[in-house]
Amino acid sequence: MLWAAARAPRSGYKKSSSPPPLLPLITFVLIYSCALPMKWRHNAIIDLPGWRLPLFRPNAVRASHFLPSLFLLLAGLAAAYVRDLNVFFTSLFNVLPTLVLLLGGAYCAVYRRQRELFLMVTVYIAYFLLDTQTDYYRDNGRVREDAAVIFHLVCLLLPALFGLFGAWQERTHLAQDLLARFAVLFAVGSVAVALEQSFPDALLAWLAEIRWPSLHGQWMSLIQMVYPLFIGVFILLVVQYLREPRPLHAAQLIGLVGIFWMLPKTFILPFTLNIMCSQVMLMIAAAVSHEAYQMAFRDELTGLPGRRALNERMQRLGRNYVIAMTDVDHFKKFNDTHGHDVGDQVLRLVASRLSKITGGGRAYRYGGEEFALVFAGKTAEECVPHVEAVREMIANYAMQLRDQNNRPQDDSAGRQRRAGSGGGTVSVTISIGVAERQVDHRNPEEVLKSADQALYSAKGAGRNCVMVHGQQSQRGAVRTA
Repeated sequence: MLWAAARAPRSGYKKSSSPPPLLPLITFVLIYSCALPMKWRHNAIIDLPGWRLPLFRPNAVRASHFLPSLFLLLAGLAAAYVRDLNVFFTSLFNVLPTLVLLLGGAYCAVYRRQRELFLMVTVYIAYFLLDTQTDYYRDNGRVREDAAVIFHLVCLLLPALFGLFGAWQERTHLAQDLLARFAVLFAVGSVAVALEQSFPDALLAWLAEIRWPSLHGQWMSLIQMVYPLFIGVFILLVVQYLREPRPLHAAQLIGLVGIFWMLPKTFILPFTLNIMCSQVMLMIAAAVSHEAYQMAFRDELTGLPGRRALNERMQRLGRNYVIAMTDVDHFKKFNDTHGHDVGDQVLRLVASRLSKITGGGRAYRYGGEEFALVFAGKTAEECVPHVEAVREMIANYAMQLRDQNNRPQDDSAGRQRRAGSGGGTVSVTISIGVAERQVDHRNPEEVLKSADQALYSAKGAGRNCVMVHGQQSQRGAVRTA
């Protein structure tokens, strides 16, 4: 390593030519833990001091949190190994980090996402400091005198600040939060610059010291302190994602993996620094965009696409389609009797069952206790069996009322409690109105209105039934205990 040569007289480190494949291993463990389906993890709980961390059953939504960042990471890895670049790509990579910071920073400012803004600023400062060193090396064929101490400081402070700003949530006024983050960044940077300028030799010796000889491996390309720091930050970000699965938290994890891969190769592969720093900032900007989309198009309570997503889908339905309007029976009375928390449980239950609708249907939260089912390219006759199946599934489900202060900590204990409990269950039913595109109502708004009329007919027919517009009830109301 060229940067290792700059530190070798002081540290005595030796570099093995075949380090272990940590990046693929970390990425595999990350995806396996957070994105792949594992039945044995259903409703399990991790207990840590002060925290109860649910081991979520991963699904497509959580996998989507990682996919954009993984794509950017793989694209960055592929681009970094391209050695012969023409003038266009050389010029592009030289300005790419600055362009990404300006555009991504403006995007974060518009949405008032100061946490993401400071993550990008931290990555860019590290890029700027190391880019000065790599430019000097490319122009002169040797590293600068301060290259080793600057490199080690960046390797130490970048993951530390990345983890700090990544876990630091916005909980105060915007101006106060910005001032606090800037104060931390300024203080850390000022202390680092002062130490580097005043005591460069002592600082370099302290950074490069091998503190735990038994844990040191010849494959280590960075100073020893960096590895436990990366592991600690990685665990912190994993815990943060498990507590609150969000695209931003997934982007932070993948971004940290990219930084970990980038640092040892900064002086080896020509544009590794430019490319990976740009990709990490793009991951953060893409996560902001992803979350902005979710805020606009996805219902927070149920996780289903919301009213705006339904309106967009209705503009692209084609010539043949069916819309079914669904309403939870007696929801207001249920809400008043059991409370709003239980009412929210009911809505989540109904949404989870509607999301499993077969026959090519897609569920949307229309508003309140109303949901919409959209079947593209179908007729009412084809859709009714699937709609009836989901109605029966909900009607036959006995929902256990949850006590948030006295819940079991694992799935087996929960099953035993439910099996031995004689009360505390409620049944929920839904009424459904179905309408398809016909000559007398061609546009989606008219079909939706017809489905709504059929829904009111289902309510009038005794509830807990399916009614098709212009026809009699497809099923009589099923009375459940």
